[in-house]
Amino acid sequence: MSAIEKLTKASHLINMDDIIREGHPTLRLNAQEVALPLSDQDIILGEKMLQFLKHSQDPVMAEKMKLRGGVGLAAPQLDISRRIIAALVPNPEDEEGNPPKEAYALQEIMFNPRIVSHSVQEAAIEGGEGCLSVDREVQGYVVRHARITVEYTDKTGEKQRIKLKGFNAIVIQHEIDHINGIMFYDRIDPEHPLAVKDGMLIIE
Repeated sequence: MSAIEKLTKASHLINMDDIIREGHPTLRLNAQEVALPLSDQDIILGEKMLQFLKHSQDPVMAEKMKLRGGVGLAAPQLDISRRIIAALVPNPEDEEGNPPKEAYALQEIMFNPRIVSHSVQEAAIEGGEGCLSVDREVQGYVVRHARITVEYTDKTGEKQRIKLKGFNAIVIQHEIDHINGIMFYDRIDPEHPLAVKDGMLIIE
């Protein structure tokens, strides 16, 4: 049974054992375009990837399934070299601890996503980036674009174009890197990992 056949079975919930780790050759491949119209298998895979992110952010499910929390997942991390990514970025509570009006700042499954334009300004997350395929902490600023425009096909087969900035833009760039065989630490300056370039936005 292939990886995609196993992961798209109705009874299967994606877990940490399904995620390949750094050093695995699939993580360095340029993933294949997803054929359109979308197959049921690709749509189900995208849904399962988003479901994994929801489970990983749910304290009860995460503990039960022993999941690390994640905001993004790409098909190559599941040893499936296809251009499919899922992102789930929760909105924070307000200062009084009330839940946000909208639960998620970004909730999307993207097929064949590509960045069609980006800002000159660069950005990085203050505490660095993590990755479900990397079981170690990597220090340093991962330099990315502060704002991007992304085109992709959604799960209904419709073409979409969205503008993203800040943390949402970083998440999508991290996942698009995965389908291009790039790991986040490839973007850290090895000589000066904590150097801040002129005008670089540091996201808390």
